[in-house]
Amino acid sequence: MRRHLSAEWSKLRTLPGLGWLLLAVVTLTPAASAAAAAVASCPPAGCAYDVPKLALMGVQVGQAIVAVLAVLAITGEYGTGLVRTTFTAMPRRVAVLTAKAAVLTGVTLPAGTVAVLASVLAGRLILPGNGFVPEHGQPLLSLADGSTFRAAAGSVLYLALIALLGLGVAVAVRDAAIAMGIMFGLLYVLSAVPLMVSDPGWQKLLWQISPMNAGLAVQATTRLSDLPLSPWAGLAVLAAWAAAALLCGGLLLRARDA
Repeated sequence: MRRHLSAEWSKLRTLPGLGWLLLAVVTLTPAASAAAAAVASCPPAGCAYDVPKLALMGVQVGQAIVAVLAVLAITGEYGTGLVRTTFTAMPRRVAVLTAKAAVLTGVTLPAGTVAVLASVLAGRLILPGNGFVPEHGQPLLSLADGSTFRAAAGSVLYLALIALLGLGVAVAVRDAAIAMGIMFGLLYVLSAVPLMVSDPGWQKLLWQISPMNAGLAVQATTRLSDLPLSPWAGLAVLAAWAAAALLCGGLLLRARDA
């Protein structure tokens, strides 16, 4: 496995645009969070915002970049034909996919951590000026608070799971454009479907199976009893999506020619 990991790391670090994509994750995520914090306000009478979730809104932007990175990590090899060389040198295809998933997670977690911490810092600096202060019933944003720390740590895990989901989808379809279309559909289109349904039962079910809606439940810190899923249960749904995509991709990888 060490040989597989070394090979996959060499391929990923030489991926065209890798540095720009990681830079985009750590800059655009907190930038979007800062923009969300800048337009929110809390009057003296109080407000109903979930402050940690508000400060982490940029994750919804960062996930798109992570998905693109994950897709390119494998489809680029199919485009250049390098994948045939890879499987000739390392015939254990599942081991190759496992190593690729590990290396991809290894770069996504640090980038996600920096992006999330910067988002929390942006919220801490911006929100008090917009009325989010203890005097208005809103404690200052702090990672020392258990629920805020859970929201931040869960957001980092969320981004890593998005990367694994994207990798699984890309391995299954082997085409960058199709894989990105599927990922954006799963993340953004499927998350909006519950809003188009009037039946409460179907709304709840569709919310629960949406990878984005369910996964981002980990950011919630208030009114948890009103959520269709608890924070960690929601993240588990996203983990199930990622596992299913990788399983499907791995089975197709073994069954098909390179």
